Amino acid sequence: MLDRAFLAFVFCAALFGGSAVRAEIPAGYSMVLLTENFPPYNMASNDKNFAQEDNIRGIATELVREMYRRAGIPYSMTLRFPWDRIYKLALSNPGYGVFVTARLPEREKAFKWVGPLGPDDWIMLARADSPITLETLDQARPYRIGAYKGDAIAQSLAERDMRPIVALRDQDNAGKLLGGQIDLWATGDPAGRYLARLEGVTGLKTVLRFNSAELYLALNKETPQEVVDRLQRALDDMRREGVVDRVFADYL
Repeated sequence: MLDRAFLAFVFCAALFGGSAVRAEIPAGYSMVLLTENFPPYNMASNDKNFAQEDNIRGIATELVREMYRRAGIPYSMTLRFPWDRIYKLALSNPGYGVFVTARLPEREKAFKWVGPLGPDDWIMLARADSPITLETLDQARPYRIGAYKGDAIAQSLAERDMRPIVALRDQDNAGKLLGGQIDLWATGDPAGRYLARLEGVTGLKTVLRFNSAELYLALNKETPQEVVDRLQRALDDMRREGVVDRVFADYL
């Protein structure tokens, strides 16, 4: 009799416990993931500003796919332009997420966060034979600084009245630097290194690192906490197993 009572208790506990877990992630739950062209973290295979599913690649894209696979959470993935639009979609719509997003204090309460997926430092690059040395950003004022039009780095420099010379593609600054059209290239790290390699440019040196941020998957704040926890556990496991390091090495 005691054994039967105990087994009945265990069965009921499992039944109600399982129901509680299922209630946190509704049946049929899936997510819409949005991203932009931001090499080497995310990019369209055809270099266009629109791509879906397997036509998107990059460091963060591979990490996010593996996170969702391990967490067992269905999703769709779309790369599109502009960033401002997809950021607002994730901000406003339950079930949406956007990556890669800098986790900044003013954004902290706007999303639920999974990461970090990688760094996004702001740096000044110079030619290997350049005599330029910098200790502060203000010391860069006398030089011709190349940057990417519309990028946060270019906007930040403009706000400091440093008047960067902007290019329509960030990778164009690699050739400008080698050709002597600019003295410094204000870009991101690791983005700058990756873009320079695409242009066949090597040997550039970092003369200043003037901002640091960590990049995350930002999920709408209505996302069930169990979803967030599963994804974070998956990423933590991937980091311990060396998966994250291997993906970075593949691209850089």
